[in-house]
Amino acid sequence: MKISRILSGLIPAFALLLTMSQPVVRAADDMPAVGTQAPDFTLSSQEGKQVSLHDFRGQWVVLYFYPKDMTPGCTIEAHNFQRDQKEYDARKAAIVGVSVDTVDSHVQFCTKENLTFRLLADPDKKVVTMYGSTQKFGTTVVAARNTFIIDPKGVIRKVYVKVNPIPPHSQEVLAALDELKKG
Repeated sequence: MKISRILSGLIPAFALLLTMSQPVVRAADDMPAVGTQAPDFTLSSQEGKQVSLHDFRGQWVVLYFYPKDMTPGCTIEAHNFQRDQKEYDARKAAIVGVSVDTVDSHVQFCTKENLTFRLLADPDKKVVTMYGSTQKFGTTVVAARNTFIIDPKGVIRKVYVKVNPIPPHSQEVLAALDELKKG
């Protein structure tokens, strides 16, 4: 009798905990659409420099949003982009990662994981919101794992929503860059 009473109290608590841990992702309707000008922004990089999207005019940009430095999925995704860095360079494409982490967190992440591309800090969540790339874990808002391919004129050409970091997303992006350059 006591065990069933305890369990009956724990089950709703466990269900609530599961609900709170599930991310709430903003609707794709909130994202800038393919074929539109990518919203410009300026954020600080792990190098402590101000970086604006318009700084990359004349080259392709792979703008990817990710939830948190030094977490398993984000580390896998960053390693895959780093592994393919030479292929992006050959395609004249810059990789730019954005999360709501701080510059100091990005410095630690880049140092620990030997990342050489730019990671931009958006602790005020302005850019992740501008790109419709927020998700909520409980009461914490982080960046949703989305990727935007932006052409040399600053136009969004492809969007990946709810990216799974485990498969080779970077290879998928490289293939898309090749297709987009043909057309």
